[in-house]
Amino acid sequence: MLHDFTSQFWANTVDGLTVGSIYALVALGYTMVYGVLRLINFAHSEIFMIGTFGGLTLIQVVGFDNGPYTGIALVGVLLACLVASMVASGGAALLLELVAYRPLRRKGASRLAALISAIGASLFLQELFATTVIPHFFGHGGGRDPIHVPDLMKKETLFSIGSGDVRNDKLLIFVAAIVMMIVLDRFVNASKLGRGIRATAQDPETAVLLGVNIDRVVVVTFVVGGLMAGAAGFFFALLYQQTMFNIGFILGIKAFTAAVLGGIGNLRGALVGGFTLGLIENYGGSIFGSEWKDVIAFTLLVVILLFRPTGILGESLQQARA
Repeated sequence: MLHDFTSQFWANTVDGLTVGSIYALVALGYTMVYGVLRLINFAHSEIFMIGTFGGLTLIQVVGFDNGPYTGIALVGVLLACLVASMVASGGAALLLELVAYRPLRRKGASRLAALISAIGASLFLQELFATTVIPHFFGHGGGRDPIHVPDLMKKETLFSIGSGDVRNDKLLIFVAAIVMMIVLDRFVNASKLGRGIRATAQDPETAVLLGVNIDRVVVVTFVVGGLMAGAAGFFFALLYQQTMFNIGFILGIKAFTAAVLGGIGNLRGALVGGFTLGLIENYGGSIFGSEWKDVIAFTLLVVILLFRPTGILGESLQQARA
């Protein structure tokens, strides 16, 4: 086992950072909603799932399934599909907030009621896609089988680090995650809306007195989280070339683990947690076997909650409440 770990170290590092980038982007949605509302949005995994279908829809409607593409055409196709995935997830996140959460907030319902609503919304979206959306719009009668996503780019090894081959798609995912994280971090810390988000997270009552529109802040929080999940959905489909109605279930739990690991409520912590989980998962898989990857991730979640529930970087969005 130790020999497998050492011989595959760099390959696992490359794969860990790649999948960790996807975890990090999804984790951003969990951490933003929790930072503002103290709510775990368990339907966020389905927002990610919708993102995978957003890009696939554009591919089928426009006819991008004639790839792989190269050059300027490749850049245009990738950007178009990325935007489609982000718009689909962002719109779904907005609808989710309006239907599943806002009525409860206005009635002063408990967080338990919101949590139950989130679980119900998650199951509803899964079954909606399995029984209606996939059979009618994607031509898969069963609705529960994996759906192939056409290859948009020729996957080539750009360079190698030890035994790890760095492919163009993996490098794209890693760099894009870093760039999106930087843009989001600047948005939250430097923009007017970002200041409203931080103020609401720290003290919503005082924020209202200072003129912050809480409903607008919550909407922006959900939409931004949805946009990040949509990007993750596109990158997942690009990397693995498949999707299905419950593709977000396990990945969503892992992304939540990444958010807790980095410090749920901390945007930079989501990135750190995503990368850390991706690496630990792949390193552990080389030691114990790939079938243990999920076990390793969930065991890590339990350990974090037991010994360091605030995560590696703590809860920056709500540190004034701590």
